[in-house]
Formats: sequence, structure tokens, C-alpha cells
Amino acid sequence: MNSLVLEGSPKTPSINFDGEKGAFLIEGRSIPENSLDFYKPVMEWLDSYVNEPQEETKVSIRLEYFNTSSSKCILDIFKKLETIFKRGKRVIINWHYEVDDEDMLEAGEDYQSIVKIPFNMVEEDE
Repeated sequence: MNSLVLEGSPKTPSINFDGEKGAFLIEGRSIPENSLDFYKPVMEWLDSYVNEPQEETKVSIRLEYFNTSSSKCILDIFKKLETIFKRGKRVIINWHYEVDDEDMLEAGEDYQSIVKIPFNMVEEDE
């Protein structure tokens, strides 16, 4: 399966989903003008990946900030990954946050309480 790579900008995160390795990265800020438009190719790519996932899918989320409309799109990504997890494949989500960023830690914990995939909360120095 091919990869999905979207370059980041000041308003959009960089996306690097490697279908062959099952290694996914979302990094940066997510405050696009229209979150649905920005995340549409991501969702379409994930629809294909869900049909033929790797035995293990490792997801790293390294967001500095995201807006409300992005939070719904991120939840939709996790729900697609949850489908893979429920089929017995391994899905690992590493939620990265900076030491003093309580909001980002809480956001990760909120997602973890909604989807039935184990999260690793990864605290990082600034």
C-alpha cells in the first residue's frame, strides 16, 4: 500500500502515513480554515488502509494545538483505527505532549476514554 504524505503549514499539520510499515505521524498545528476539506484525503486513505492493515499499526500524534473542528476529524481517525483494533490487529497510539501542556494531556485522555484503543501518554521536554 502506498503512503500518504501531506506537508505541514502554519495552519495544518504534517501527515505522514506509511502504509507498508504501518507507521503514522500527525505533527504540528491543526487549525485549517476547513478541517473537513483538509482531512478528507486522510479519511479516504484510511478507508483503504482499514481493508488491508498491517499486523501492527503505530500512530504518533505530536500536535502543539488543534481547534474544535480538527478535534472531530482526529476522533474520526481514531474511530477508523478502532475498527482495525477490533479485528484483532495491534494498534498503538503514542500521544505526545509537552511537560507543562495540561490541555494537550487532557485531550489525549479524553480521546482514550472514547475509543477502545490503548494510548501511551508520552511526556516530552520542550
